[in-house]
Amino acid sequence: MEERVYFAYIVASRSRTLYIGMTGDLRMRVYQHKQKLHSDGFAATYNCDRLVWFERFMDPSNAIAREKQVKGWTRAKKIALIEKNNATWEDLSDGWYP
Repeated sequence: MEERVYFAYIVASRSRTLYIGMTGDLRMRVYQHKQKLHSDGFAATYNCDRLVWFERFMDPSNAIAREKQVKGWTRAKKIALIEKNNATWEDLSDGWYP
């Protein structure tokens, strides 16, 4: 039986508006953000389509808890989390799609 993996993630706009989410398929979810497939959502409205941070979990409840935790943080703490491993805010999904 294949084990599932879950992710808490942050996508950002070029102006650094942040969207925090959780998914069981990070590649598909980032693709949805890039294509604005949920055109009425926050991420599409503010052009949050650059993956700037993510964490991997084996248990969905842990991913959900991390998403909620990060959402509750101040903006400064969220930025520190991103910049800890991605100081230049590069799109971590760059090269994932043709």
